[in-house]
Amino acid sequence: METLGHLSLLELEAGLEYIRQSPKNDGLLKLIVRRPDVDVREVVTTAELSLEEGLIGDTWKLRSSSHTSDRFANFKSQITLMNARTVALLAQSEDRWTLAGDQLYVDMDLSDENLSAGTRLALGSAVVEVTDEPHTGCKKFAMRYGTDATKFVNSREGKRLHLRGINARVIQAGTIQVGDVVKKL
Repeated sequence: METLGHLSLLELEAGLEYIRQSPKNDGLLKLIVRRPDVDVREVVTTAELSLEEGLIGDTWKLRSSSHTSDRFANFKSQITLMNARTVALLAQSEDRWTLAGDQLYVDMDLSDENLSAGTRLALGSAVVEVTDEPHTGCKKFAMRYGTDATKFVNSREGKRLHLRGINARVIQAGTIQVGDVVKKL
């Protein structure tokens, strides 16, 4: 994996207009990533989404959550989606997209106005529902993409556009594959 420098806040903000042009509907699933272990990424072209397991082969269900009273996996963050245009800007190279730690990378407008909590998305034969669980940049994200990247995604505009991504839960199990159209239902 090639090592690239981190972009400045000014350079990141210059990419906002391109991100804002993401499709409102009929988006595209660009990348599927399983996390079989901590800091391990497995890129796949086809995957199964399950009501109980989320992305089959991912460790989401084994991870504890500080957002639940019992510390078990949080069904509100079963699946994470990130805007492909955002991660392309941050990563600067497609082989660095997986560092974001998300599972599904989509070319689609993830903003509050377009995909509010409760919105359902069809991808392949599966359906996921956007949840109200916030998805924000963390220390690992800052280490991988830079402090300015974290400021960028966590800014007022970054949060409105959900530049860090959104959380969803599986409501209809099914098969997904890279190239699937992502459709609002």
